[in-house]
Amino acid sequence: MSEMTSTKLDPDAHLVLEQPLLRLPHELLRKNLKSAQRQIESTNKGITSSLASDPKKPADALASLDATLAKAQNLKRKLEALHSEEKQLHRQQKARIDHLQSLHEVQSLADVKYDSWAHHRLDRLLVDYLLRQGYTASARQLASEKHVEDLTDVPVFEECGRIEQSLRTGRVQEALSWCGENKQALKKTDSKLELELRLQQFIEMVREGDMGKLMEAIAHARKHLAGGTGQDVEFGLRAGGLLAHPPDTLIEPYYSMYAKDRYSHLAQSFLKTHHDLLSLPSQPLLHIALSAGLSALKTPTCHSVHAVQPSTLTGAPVCPICSTELNELARGVPYAHHTKSCMEDDSVVLPNGRVFGRERLRILNEKLGVRKGRVRDPTEGMSGDEWNWEDAVVRRVYIS
Repeated sequence: MSEMTSTKLDPDAHLVLEQPLLRLPHELLRKNLKSAQRQIESTNKGITSSLASDPKKPADALASLDATLAKAQNLKRKLEALHSEEKQLHRQQKARIDHLQSLHEVQSLADVKYDSWAHHRLDRLLVDYLLRQGYTASARQLASEKHVEDLTDVPVFEECGRIEQSLRTGRVQEALSWCGENKQALKKTDSKLELELRLQQFIEMVREGDMGKLMEAIAHARKHLAGGTGQDVEFGLRAGGLLAHPPDTLIEPYYSMYAKDRYSHLAQSFLKTHHDLLSLPSQPLLHIALSAGLSALKTPTCHSVHAVQPSTLTGAPVCPICSTELNELARGVPYAHHTKSCMEDDSVVLPNGRVFGRERLRILNEKLGVRKGRVRDPTEGMSGDEWNWEDAVVRRVYIS
């Protein structure tokens, strides 16, 4: 009975990390619907305008009719593409629901079905991590080999990575196009990303310095950065200040605005806006899942001055928290809450604060060749300090 209790599966606890799995298709479907509505409204306005006109000649009437038919056919092509995308999103959504539903059919952590489900989840997390690190081809290949294409979001991260890379190389047009496609959603979240991108365009015009570009920059600022509904006055003031400060100025904030690393700031700002808009976590899901497990193992000693790399001489298992690969990731997670402590029999504490069982400490020191009556910390190997055992340097440990 106790074994069944310890291995009983709690599906709700597992699904805490799975919210983005269903949220993203929902957000993409909403975006797809908005795009279809926009296309229909725009075409309907154009067709209504054409029909309302009163052509004087038969040739003009035929030309107007041909233009109306062309608009209707163009709308049909766009709606067919959106419908195809919608069908794909519905297929992904169904696959993800089935994947999560299968977890509720598993009764125990010891069930072989749970191993299969957990391996699928690990594959998803690895694909997500690779995508966020920019290894798109590897992520696509892994998703294909593990048959988790419908459970991952390769196209979304491909587009995001392409726009991010364009910003890091000094191009803002791709990001501006993305802002145009998501204009209403960005407006609801009060995002300043588009204004930042328009300001960067203004900066590049001013950087060139010739009169023609300066006049073009002023016109650009009047159109995009100053006046008008919903535009931030601060951006207009910053643009005006740039006109009075040349690119070699040392005065802040204009010095930072002219700096080339501002493109990195724009790339980070785009990533945050993109992930917030699609309800994606800012961290890789793999890191979030690892943090949950690391929190169950972390103790204050793991990040103390006594934390060292495990020695093969002691025979103790490697602590994941103290390992070089996970130590930094575990630094921000909370400590584990343990109601019981596991100690070796007849434990003693060395002067440096490390605790060993008395008998195991004796055997390890014999293997190190330490003289009788002396003791050395086995984790420090042959280079560690020695102490006199008989002088009661080694103290017994009592746990109340």
